Amino acid sequence: MKRILFFILLGISSLGAFAQGNHNFETAKQLDIFNSLFCDLDLYYVDTLDTDHLIETAINSMLDELDPYTEYYKESDTDNLKTLTTGKYAGIGSPISWRKDCDRCVFENPYHGMPADKAGVRSGDIIMKIDGEDVGVCGSQAKNDYTTGITMKLRGEPGTTFTLSVKRPGHDDLVNMKITRETIKRPSVIYSTILDPAKTGGTKIGYILLESFIEDTSTEMKRAFNNLKSEGAERLILDLRGNGGGLMQQAVELVNMFVPKGKVVVETRGREEDDNKKYKTTTEPIDTEIPIAVLVDYGTASASEITSGSLQDYDRAVVIGQRTYGKGLVQSPRQLPYNTMMKFTSSKYYIPSGRCVQARDYKHRGTDGQPLHLPDSLCKTFKTAAGRLVKDGGGITPDIITKQDSLPTLISYLAVSDELFNYCVNYQNTHEKIAPAGEFHLTDSEFNDFKTYMAGTSFTYDNRAKKSLEVVRKIAQQEGYAESAKAELDALEAKLSRNLTDDLQLWEKEVRRVVESMIVSFYHYDKGLVQYSLQKDKDLNEAISVLTDTERYKQILNTK
Repeated sequence: MKRILFFILLGISSLGAFAQGNHNFETAKQLDIFNSLFCDLDLYYVDTLDTDHLIETAINSMLDELDPYTEYYKESDTDNLKTLTTGKYAGIGSPISWRKDCDRCVFENPYHGMPADKAGVRSGDIIMKIDGEDVGVCGSQAKNDYTTGITMKLRGEPGTTFTLSVKRPGHDDLVNMKITRETIKRPSVIYSTILDPAKTGGTKIGYILLESFIEDTSTEMKRAFNNLKSEGAERLILDLRGNGGGLMQQAVELVNMFVPKGKVVVETRGREEDDNKKYKTTTEPIDTEIPIAVLVDYGTASASEITSGSLQDYDRAVVIGQRTYGKGLVQSPRQLPYNTMMKFTSSKYYIPSGRCVQARDYKHRGTDGQPLHLPDSLCKTFKTAAGRLVKDGGGITPDIITKQDSLPTLISYLAVSDELFNYCVNYQNTHEKIAPAGEFHLTDSEFNDFKTYMAGTSFTYDNRAKKSLEVVRKIAQQEGYAESAKAELDALEAKLSRNLTDDLQLWEKEVRRVVESMIVSFYHYDKGLVQYSLQKDKDLNEAISVLTDTERYKQILNTK
């Protein structure tokens, strides 16, 4: 079914309207073929067809050939699209995920101050019953379908109340809680503060972490910035790392805070006339003078790239970090029959210098089926307002590129492992409270307990050095050196054989940060996690260095 085309006009009655021009005729022809093919299958195939499943598979397979941002939403999923754009939904305010060890869904990091949090739900609580009805185990169901089913049971109309029963690790009896659903809205501004003057040489530097671009993002941003200004902020660090973007108009309004009225922030270009627009700043800015540093990384995309790229193009901020993701595509929603919807790519966007940051060409793919990435050698050069050279085609290249620490695969595997999650759940259930986020650290005794705990689990991770040795063995075999080098290779393999306890000790500093950050998030939520992370943040330190050196700041931006 991977090559079956879209069925949307199954009930087609006439092809006359499509038979204009070769493209329209070919479209009508293929739809007619698909219509006939599916009808015949439905009539004559040996087994009864699961129409919904087959058609949905056909649609999604077709959309997979386009780009990852063009998506189909069946009737039961349209709320997800609305949540994506507004950041709002009605429920209890906590992510859930399926866990293999219990074959059920558990709560993960309930949002601070939301119904689940207020009722006492903790990370790791296993969902057993909703209103007295056992939700059952996943069993042979697809994990996504099972998790979606539990999610829908937890959501509902604001003001409705239900009883939740969970199994809490370390407790024999079920824990029962009454929870009243509310309209849940995640804030865009996760954290804002005046940085510690001891780290900034006495200069008052404001810091704002922006997580997404949804409804009211610009309003939240203005409120946070004005609060910092009232506290005496003389500089600003805007953290867009990991911000995957969202609503383009919110990015325009955010940029409008710092650049004059009437300036083009972004231009969209598509096939339809309505898709060709210029979005300009429409109001007087709040502050056109305050020095700004914008932090970005590979997770910075879409509306975040419009924001960072526009501020860079107008020489309004120094961009610091790593090259951004490179998503220069604009999506639009479209209503389809029977309450279904589609989100599709309708245009590309271009920031003030004229460059498009789109990095991947989804129309042209390599032999492996993956979209081609525009090489640096083919990127075009543009100029900022002050004449600085910038390039297109591969995201936003920072003015100051920071190098990130190279970490072993152990750390990436550990960070997302069930074993670490379960350890932190047990820690929370045996420690009533911990030190403030910026001061918390595991004791040596606790770290040793963690190593012992991990050694007793089934945690596994790839060893890149040993994998590379396997490649060397194969090459040695092909070139006739296998026997003569066998002793040396065997000795090297013995040294490279992983020992979890030894590796945890070898990378103690990095392991501690992973474990401590998760524990802090359980007790102090997102805000606490940010406070903990900023203690040793190279990008932040570089931003502070630039903002406290006026001559360097001006020199980078080529401003007088």
